[in-house]
Amino acid sequence: MGHCHPEVVKAAQKQMELLNTNSRFLHDNIVEYAKRLSATLPDRLSVCYFTNSGSEANDLALRLARQFRGHQDVITLDHAYHGHLSSLIEISPYKFQKGKDVKKEFVHVAPAPDTYRGKYREDHVDPASAYADEVKKIIDEAHNSGRKIAAFIAESMQSCGGQIIPPAGYFQKVAEYVRGAGGVFIADEVQVGFGRVGKHFWSFQMFGEDFVPDIVTMGKPMGNGHPMACVVTTKEIAEAFSASGMEYFNTYGGNPVSSAVGLAVLDVIKNEDLQGNATRVGNYLTELLNKQKTKHTLIGDIRGVGLFIGIDLVKDHQQRTPATAEAQHIIYKMKEKRVLLSADGPHRNVLKIKPPMCFTEEDAKFMVEQLDGILTGLEEATGAETESGISKNTPCRTKMPKEAQSELLRDSSLESRENPSQKRNGLCTDSLLSKRLRT
Repeated sequence: MGHCHPEVVKAAQKQMELLNTNSRFLHDNIVEYAKRLSATLPDRLSVCYFTNSGSEANDLALRLARQFRGHQDVITLDHAYHGHLSSLIEISPYKFQKGKDVKKEFVHVAPAPDTYRGKYREDHVDPASAYADEVKKIIDEAHNSGRKIAAFIAESMQSCGGQIIPPAGYFQKVAEYVRGAGGVFIADEVQVGFGRVGKHFWSFQMFGEDFVPDIVTMGKPMGNGHPMACVVTTKEIAEAFSASGMEYFNTYGGNPVSSAVGLAVLDVIKNEDLQGNATRVGNYLTELLNKQKTKHTLIGDIRGVGLFIGIDLVKDHQQRTPATAEAQHIIYKMKEKRVLLSADGPHRNVLKIKPPMCFTEEDAKFMVEQLDGILTGLEEATGAETESGISKNTPCRTKMPKEAQSELLRDSSLESRENPSQKRNGLCTDSLLSKRLRT
């Protein structure tokens, strides 16, 4: 919604002047907000637990899942990140694979459903089933070892993993396998919820009405900068949690000011048609970026929905070699142009585009113009080819969620001649680019 939206500021100030206190006793704001929030979700997701951050929300989601059947093990996706608490670092390969921590025996890592550079790609006959079968194998192996699955957790669209959009049908199949094992499906919407995909309020909804998670977590955009988050689940799971005798209490989760802020955010999303804006501007930005893809050999893949977009940079299209140093150089130069981007993914070569939902077509055009100039300069400096180096042959793409096909960013060309200039001149070598970013 943009920094310091006046309606949100006014709502917070008005309630702060009246009362802010802990949530031990019910306040009208939290009751109203719970009603409004649950109305955006499928009917079976009806019980809200308010927290102060996405990390708190995901930690609570794990507690709910483990209490439900008394199981302990968790399946997570490779390169996933779900929060900074110890319980979440344990299920976040994005973190524990980089540090000194080792994977705990109750954590099982499934391949990320990446159809561009993952195990099963766009030329596979059924990547959704293939990736889901990897989860089933994990479940079978866990059971053979006497272990029991409590939950499968995944972002509805993986962010730190490189802006990954799962293939259509993947989540449905995974949910079937996990529930059959007595576990629950946790959808992490902390980064991708609240209308960012455009057509749907929640990203998991773009995969079809036949897919409903058992637990949904949310955070970041919920308060437009104000710290608030939530876990929403079913009555069955909530009742099992209550039956444990351990009362859930969060001092400031859902406090009167936070709830007032949350209500204001919901109003602005509706009144300013920010979902519609995400669709319109997202489609326009998609179009501009696809034009850039036909021009610049460094762009290997463009993917996303609404205002959640990833640009996968490669050194060559055939091998899809990650252009990590080039990505860092682009981020550095874009910052000089007053455009803030970051890179993520296993190789940190995917440019992440997740602007505020008030992002305009003018903003999109300006951003792409800056990116075009920087890519052109980089390719000239390294001897990389432009337009003529990209093949016009476009293989069949992976089937995407039916409801989002018109919004998803598709490849216009996945194959090209290998970049003939493997030797870098002194101006822009990988090592030089890396050093510049460290300074």
